[in-house]
Amino acid sequence: MNTCGKIMMVDDDQKLGQSYKRSLKRLGLEIEIYDSAQKALSDLTSDWPGIVVTDIMMPGIDGLTVMKKVKYFDPDLPVVLVTGRGDIPMAVEAIRDGAYDFLEKPVEMESLQKVMEHALEKRRFVLELRKLRAQIASYDQSSLTLMGTSPSMEQLRKIIRNVADSQSDILICGETGTGKDLVARCLHNQSQRRDQPFVAINCGAIPEAIFESELFGHEAGAFTGADQKRIGKFEFANQGTVFLDEIESMPLNMQVKLLRVLQERVVERMGSNKLIPINIRVIAATKVDLKDACDRGQFRLDLFYRLNVIQVCLPPLRERKEDIPLLFQYFVEQCCKNHNKKPSVISSKYYSRLIESPWEGNIRELKNEAEKYALGMTDDFMSAPAIHGTADSTQAIALDGLTLSKKVSEYEKKLIENELIRSKGNINKTLNALQIPRQTLRDKMKKFGFQRENYI
Repeated sequence: MNTCGKIMMVDDDQKLGQSYKRSLKRLGLEIEIYDSAQKALSDLTSDWPGIVVTDIMMPGIDGLTVMKKVKYFDPDLPVVLVTGRGDIPMAVEAIRDGAYDFLEKPVEMESLQKVMEHALEKRRFVLELRKLRAQIASYDQSSLTLMGTSPSMEQLRKIIRNVADSQSDILICGETGTGKDLVARCLHNQSQRRDQPFVAINCGAIPEAIFESELFGHEAGAFTGADQKRIGKFEFANQGTVFLDEIESMPLNMQVKLLRVLQERVVERMGSNKLIPINIRVIAATKVDLKDACDRGQFRLDLFYRLNVIQVCLPPLRERKEDIPLLFQYFVEQCCKNHNKKPSVISSKYYSRLIESPWEGNIRELKNEAEKYALGMTDDFMSAPAIHGTADSTQAIALDGLTLSKKVSEYEKKLIENELIRSKGNINKTLNALQIPRQTLRDKMKKFGFQRENYI
């Protein structure tokens, strides 16, 4: 077994504690035994890489008080309660107060092992989430859009630092959704032109009939409907940066005029003979091979060489998969913030699916997936079959012969199922009825194999 994390076990019965330690150590679990709650609580830290397992009936501070103190200290730290004298109402109340699970003595090692493995997995993802959030917070505003720790992203940031203050024009190459516009903004923000205009022009979105007027402006009366003088985008961007996105879509006749602007740094408004000097830096972006477009006669070779002074190539997301968790978490939190929702811990199975996906739409597609996840509109990859029922289901639960922990589990299972049926799969209504945290409900639904869509 490959479980990372520590187990803090609190039990005043030292012999029983040592027995647990021997048994669990053979299973590969790292365990620390404490015979008093005071000692355990004094050693607890907010980044404790594990879980707490505590007996309920202890002198001084009992297990329920330990759980409350732990939850006050760190609400996301799983606490498993163990008792030799328990009942269902106490167990249900403990679960509602935040206990991860409730076990009855004598504890079966197999049951204890499974509970600990699941609790440790949850703790590992909570700590990973905190690490991702710390990484997100460590990025300053200028580099926030260039998030990632992969070698390719480190290299990209280095290139941007080296060329940002250069006066040379830049050609950004990359597949759809790799963030070419964001890189262009970073180049502008890290240059001496940062306080001057950044003018973005999507060459594929401008009708050919008005292309010249949009870029270079026109004088009053230059053509039918030109009632007044208009400043073009290049002139408006003077002292700043012009970003030409989808440069491959620019009409060939406009490519000739753009070449002149790049070579002479002057513009001429339509209907005027006056040359207007401009001081601009041009950043162009393309999702195609421009040299290949030149060979097919779809792009001017001289313009390609004029633009291709410095080339910045962006890696597709499939080539930097180690950045996916960080990016996904950032997008989820941004969406939750915009919609006043609380971000949840993302399961390992969900992350595995994210990393395995081809992401043909790259970061843009990942962002869309994150928004769907944050809004509860995506599959949570729960593989266990759901249990179906009717809203009026009031069948008694067969509890005879079961241990307390199994009785509690069956009681919880039926309680949650009934509320899901009543609410027709509405998670918010289920949460209000059960009065438990959202993450607790998600964990329990996963544990029992409940899928929301089966109750809608």
